[in-house]
Amino acid sequence: MDSGGLLGAAVVTPPSPAKPLRLHPFRALQLSGDRVGDPSSARAFARPYRAVTDRLEEWERRGHVRHDAEPAIYLHEYTSDGMTVRGLVGALDLSTRATGRHDRALLPHEGIHLRQADELAERLYEMRMNPAPILLVHRGPAAVRALIHRLLDRSPDHAYTDRGLQRHRIWALTDPDDLAAVDAGMATSTLLVADGHHRYAAYLRLQEREPGSPWDRGLAMVVDQDDTPLHLGAIHRVLPGLTLDRLEAATSAAALSFRETTAEDALGSLAPSTIVGTDGGRWVVLDLPSLDGRAAVELLHDDLLPHLALATLTHYHHSIEEALGDLAGVEDGGVALLLPAPGFDLVGRILMQDRLLPEKATSFQPKPNVGVLMRSLRDE
Repeated sequence: MDSGGLLGAAVVTPPSPAKPLRLHPFRALQLSGDRVGDPSSARAFARPYRAVTDRLEEWERRGHVRHDAEPAIYLHEYTSDGMTVRGLVGALDLSTRATGRHDRALLPHEGIHLRQADELAERLYEMRMNPAPILLVHRGPAAVRALIHRLLDRSPDHAYTDRGLQRHRIWALTDPDDLAAVDAGMATSTLLVADGHHRYAAYLRLQEREPGSPWDRGLAMVVDQDDTPLHLGAIHRVLPGLTLDRLEAATSAAALSFRETTAEDALGSLAPSTIVGTDGGRWVVLDLPSLDGRAAVELLHDDLLPHLALATLTHYHHSIEEALGDLAGVEDGGVALLLPAPGFDLVGRILMQDRLLPEKATSFQPKPNVGVLMRSLRDE
């Protein structure tokens, strides 16, 4: 279960670096395959954070960490639960700031909490490293996609199945022509921040703190949604203390349709223009007749939740099964609201209109396990 703050808590939008977008080569640190996906490896990144780099250097001496001698941009392919995703991993240039809508290289799709970003920035500063890339996604240029597919004909530099059963293949791009092709192909790209909003904001904090230093860059993985798409799922809500009667009254006040039905019909009705609600016994469908270019989760937060005046923590879940399981254990009952996933292109249109989605509106999956590719600032 992921419990969030009170609905409506203030968030801010981090700025974007200006185009041209650039990925710089870096010297990767890689945990050995038997360490990636192993929960015990988390101790390498635990407090005191200033000791993290020394711990990894000790692990390197023991053969648990590989450290590349030559800077590279990496093609990382990982397969998890039958889904294969590929992305280019490099040090994203953060040294400039966009001044207008069409100058933005990155589009965060949700706001960030300043305190959380500040805490992450301090942690990264003490570590002097990026232990994992943020995850960025776009519809990639054909020239870069062609380069990636040519690389696939070459034997990977590293290939293994980790302790979490993710399969990984990694290619290091060091050829100047390949790096130039990536640079030219990515220059005009606009990337959506899929995962790592607070780490991205922490990157910006550190860049502003020490401009002209290695903090001018932050580790990022860029996925082409037209090549190996990430699954874009919804994040469902459980609202403790809410009743379906109160939900119906709020639905009426928001001029939305509320109909009671069976569990089978309700779940079968979940679509881009519907939200399903249940208290574990009764099931309802909220029909959203006019979204006006909004995602269902936007309408929920903009039109419906203000009429509920909730004063309890909302629980967030990445699957319907998790949401229903949590609902069954909520003391004094509640209501689960099951949401449709917004489409990738809809999310892009929303962001280009200078709107943010509510917190925890999307779930991009699968994500790579930590430790596959890391960046130490001591190398730069």
